[in-house]
Amino acid sequence: MGHREDLLEGAKRCLLEKGFARTTARDIVKESGTNLASIGYHYGSKDALLAQAYLALVERAADGFDGAEGGEMAGAPGSLERFRAVFANIVSTMSEPGSMWRLGMEVVTMGDKMPEVRDQLARAQREGGRGMVALMTSVPEADVPDETADSLGGFYMTLITGLIAQWTFDPKTAPDGERLTEGLRQVLEGVRR
Repeated sequence: MGHREDLLEGAKRCLLEKGFARTTARDIVKESGTNLASIGYHYGSKDALLAQAYLALVERAADGFDGAEGGEMAGAPGSLERFRAVFANIVSTMSEPGSMWRLGMEVVTMGDKMPEVRDQLARAQREGGRGMVALMTSVPEADVPDETADSLGGFYMTLITGLIAQWTFDPKTAPDGERLTEGLRQVLEGVRR
């Protein structure tokens, strides 16, 4: 690996151990075996590097949202069964020991202090919504229109953000995939009446 990759890996480890606010540039350098100048050269700033590291951690966690591992996704595209399966997989990533999702709450609370990071993560959130639409509907991500990424994708991202908050605050009472699906089923039945 080169310095860029070493920095990214070191920043990921620091985030998981210390979070955003307590991670210093020196921590990252120590963890990555690089030097302070390489942070500015490769990423522009420590905060930009930490944002990239956070996105890489989210992406790695999101790779398990489908739960397919080479097999078929559960449920038909757009079905409640697909919704249940995907959200059960999402919740399983939140309930693992050392889950990286607590960082999401830190990012939300620090947004005003790091506007350049907030803007970068906001763009990534839109793409996360696009990915969720693709996962739920089996439409290729590249074919999901911006309007759908913003509406349906935004809906999914709102659910995920709420889950992160609940699992961070009180994992004993936070909903799982079954309870979320039951709630959605009740909403849909109410709409049909």
